[in-house]
Amino acid sequence: MTKYINVLTGPFLLAFIIALLLTPLTIVLARKINAVDDPKNDRKIHVLPMPRLGGIAIFIATMVSMFYFTNYPKNIVTGISIGAIIIVITGILDDIYDLPATVKLVLQIMAAISVVAFGVRIEIFTNYFGNNGYINLGILGIPATIFWIVGITNTVNLIDGLDGLAAGTAIIASLTLAYIALVNNRVETAVLLVILAGSSLGFLPYNFNPAKVFMGDSGALFLGYFLSVVSILGAVKGAAAIAYFLPVLALGLPIFDTSYAILRRYLNKKPIMQADKEHLHHKLLEIGLNHKGAVLVLYLISSLLGLTAIFYSLDRYMDSLLSLVFVFIIVAIPFKRTSDVE
Repeated sequence: MTKYINVLTGPFLLAFIIALLLTPLTIVLARKINAVDDPKNDRKIHVLPMPRLGGIAIFIATMVSMFYFTNYPKNIVTGISIGAIIIVITGILDDIYDLPATVKLVLQIMAAISVVAFGVRIEIFTNYFGNNGYINLGILGIPATIFWIVGITNTVNLIDGLDGLAAGTAIIASLTLAYIALVNNRVETAVLLVILAGSSLGFLPYNFNPAKVFMGDSGALFLGYFLSVVSILGAVKGAAAIAYFLPVLALGLPIFDTSYAILRRYLNKKPIMQADKEHLHHKLLEIGLNHKGAVLVLYLISSLLGLTAIFYSLDRYMDSLLSLVFVFIIVAIPFKRTSDVE
């Protein structure tokens, strides 16, 4: 694994430095164009107006580093770039004008279609229940790819509720998937993933509690979009251990939180897209953890899920199961304690 350090250090550092230098400029820009998160409702945890275009720094740092270091074919890079631009523009408009959910969804689908149009798609799916290793999706790969990209894009966006949470989760997920990619000689995929980790880490000092800037939808949507696309690239040619099950584990925290939110709102007969204060990070605050404490617990959960994915990819199934058990125990505690209070 050490032989890859030189290959990955440059992309990581370039992305980190660009994000670190650009983030203060996004604070100035956000205040100038009034892209500010004003804590007007009781869902907001912060108490002061906060600039929320920090995601632009993550986007620029990631894209510049990708263009400089990537070895992917031109059509792949073009598809990723077009989709990323659509996603970030969507986020910026939402940060300024608060777009309707349907408009955001349409624009996200457009971004996913642009990726598919340039040749990035889910072609196979791991067959966990049969003798054959993979199921060839054929034409169904197109809607599967769009669903995957839009779904992961929104799951990461929905956990962006505490200072540093989305950026930290993206770092952990990126490094997890980068390690799995390297184990399977997918160096190009690992380069893109460490670039995203570097961009997110460069932004994090300004976003960790107490935050000076939010990444906003421009950042949270971009993180989810980029992770979803790169996870497809890691499996698009059939690399056995980088199946879609592993990105699901690595991104387990936002996926669980989003799935639980959808189920909760459905059972309570509330609109699926209606925001509430029942997310896992809200539960951690309710049981008495402070802001930083809640974020660190969620980092721990993400790290354990990352270990679960890594152990699984190395065929260490008992270790993988043990990590997952620890996750369930940690997640169950705040829900049990808050239900007891109620």
